[in-house]
Amino acid sequence: MELLIMIDAFKRSSAQRITAVIPYYGYARQDKKVAPRVPITAKLVADLLTVAGARRVITMDLHAGQIQGFFDIPVDNLFAAPVLLEYIKKNFRNDMVIVSPDAGGVERARAFAKRLHTQLAIIDKRRPAPNKAEAMHVVGDVKGKTAIILDDMVDTGGTLTEAAAALKAHGAMEIHACCAHAVLSGPAVDRIADSEIKTLVVTNTNPLSETARRCDKIQVGSVSKLLAEAIHRSHTGSSVSSLFV
Repeated sequence: MELLIMIDAFKRSSAQRITAVIPYYGYARQDKKVAPRVPITAKLVADLLTVAGARRVITMDLHAGQIQGFFDIPVDNLFAAPVLLEYIKKNFRNDMVIVSPDAGGVERARAFAKRLHTQLAIIDKRRPAPNKAEAMHVVGDVKGKTAIILDDMVDTGGTLTEAAAALKAHGAMEIHACCAHAVLSGPAVDRIADSEIKTLVVTNTNPLSETARRCDKIQVGSVSKLLAEAIHRSHTGSSVSSLFV
């Protein structure tokens, strides 16, 4: 609501151009109807931003890239990959494997594995109820390796901790995790602290709670330079294509 009110204020003040910079796009997971009579809230948010007066949106790591199609204005969907890749290259040199915690994240994990010239593994996950995850099987060889779980966001931490437990049971030597958005709601921080995960690397698209900041396992990388460059290029009319690599 604050964002919508500010956009409306700028529009009524005759601003030449209004760009909404939204590092974490709220309600992104509600991007389709998974049951009868449910809303598609990601589309609603897109409509609200457009009607309020935004003429461009800069966001990061959308839960589904198709959300860009909900807008009739330009959308720049940046990726936190450069920040996370830099951390992985700097801190992990042993035999490692990139792990997707579910089938939906395979494409993202494959892209990381390709850039790091390493192997890929997949967790076969079932979600019996909203915000509840159960890891079932591990597809791929993780025995004796450093497993790095890659996800777009961590909400309650259920998917992440279940995946870590499955990897440990399949013989992974060390388990680390990376994600773009640290929502960390409910019991997430306690779950991570008590899990097999050695470190969780997140970005600052979301402000961390005091509890999360006190957790030794959680480390934060900054995406400020990436966002600043995107803002500068969109304002000057320069190409932003290289930022998506």
